[in-house]
Amino acid sequence: QLQLVESGGGLVQSGESLRLSCAASGFTLDYYAIGWFRQAPGKEREGVSCISRNSNNTRYADSVKGRFTISRDNAKNTVYLQMNSLRPEDTAVYYCAVYIPVVQPMCYTTKGFYNRWGQGTQVTVSS
Repeated sequence: QLQLVESGGGLVQSGESLRLSCAASGFTLDYYAIGWFRQAPGKEREGVSCISRNSNNTRYADSVKGRFTISRDNAKNTVYLQMNSLRPEDTAVYYCAVYIPVVQPMCYTTKGFYNRWGQGTQVTVSS
């Protein structure tokens, strides 16, 4: 069964850090671009970051540039999102996503590009 599982969320104070993980099972992650998205209550799901299959292409939303870093460890079949200097407005459920079975050289932070999603992990930042 093809599956993505996010972990690493939690409750932190403003200015603190978290590292989210997106682990794949049932398929080899290193063929595919991966995207991170988030959805706050009452808001649309928005793209946060993405990374291409070989890590040559990464993208970030303007709101997280300079604070978040995406990376991947293909040997562990896992993609990470390091989130530093967290703010209350970063509070949301964070999801990772993949588009299977198409192999793309680039990555995108457009949710319509992806066809498989994890279940999400909650990130709450208190002020």
